[in-house]
Amino acid sequence: MEKEAKHGPLHFDLNTGAKMPSVGLGTWKADPGVVGNAVISAVKNGYRHIDCARVYANEKEVGVALKELFSSGVVQRSDLFITSKLWCSDHAPEDVSKALGKTLEDLQLDYIDLYLMHWPFRTKPGSQGFAPEVMAPLRLPETWSAMEGLYASGQARAIGVSNFSTKKLQDLLSYAKVPPAVIQVECHPVWQQPALHYLCKSTGVHLTAYSPLGSPGSWVKGEILKEPILLEIAEKLNKSPAQVALRWGIQSGHSVLPKSVNESRIKENLSLFDWCIPPELFSKFAEIHQQRLLRGDFAVHESLSPYKSLQELWDGEI
Repeated sequence: MEKEAKHGPLHFDLNTGAKMPSVGLGTWKADPGVVGNAVISAVKNGYRHIDCARVYANEKEVGVALKELFSSGVVQRSDLFITSKLWCSDHAPEDVSKALGKTLEDLQLDYIDLYLMHWPFRTKPGSQGFAPEVMAPLRLPETWSAMEGLYASGQARAIGVSNFSTKKLQDLLSYAKVPPAVIQVECHPVWQQPALHYLCKSTGVHLTAYSPLGSPGSWVKGEILKEPILLEIAEKLNKSPAQVALRWGIQSGHSVLPKSVNESRIKENLSLFDWCIPPELFSKFAEIHQQRLLRGDFAVHESLSPYKSLQELWDGEI
């Protein structure tokens, strides 16, 4: 991959000094039995960034794949950037380090490159799902303080958040002793997040895009890859709509996490560095109608959630 990188960046610099590869393999909705092979195939094809989470229920299998890659000498641990996420039921400060411990055990790692708070939302310890009866009051400053402890211990080389609105990130920056290195959010040509990008650029927080292709095949509805402007640009550049959507992200200054378990698409999604979108085509992305696809209705309840509406959950960014 390095040889053909005429058009970078291959990495983004985090505020910790670490380098995060621009493209990572997403593992959400990658079924057990399939995800391990996807990780092995991705790393053999040049990926150096894998995005995991406890709630995806596949970290054990990812761990087996990583062990195989390390023991067969395909890569060393230091070659890879691996992310995981703290689930909502582990927000109690005393549970945060246990949750990372379980993730490290499943992934068979000594440290994680990045640990994210998965949602600004808390559920009761040991619970599953988002039923109103398991919703619990938020303790974001205390949870963040426990995350800072993981950073201090070296078990998490960087810490950050996911699914925070611009305002929630701003609030966190006001009380964090260790500022978040990364915010991972839905971001793609149909939900471009300009306000959040602006805040990130001005405060040194790196934005990573999940569902950069809009999560085709999941319960998140949206036909990003059929967006006419995207199709028109892809045709002009002789690239797939997915490649153009990913290249748009990298040129916008954020890393992208395409998820695939199909080897030819895994390869295609990394073939982004020997071409670029010229300015006259890049400017056309501003014409695309904007809409958030993953809306988070499950986190809203009129009496039991801290968020009585989607407007409150996203602070108006919907």
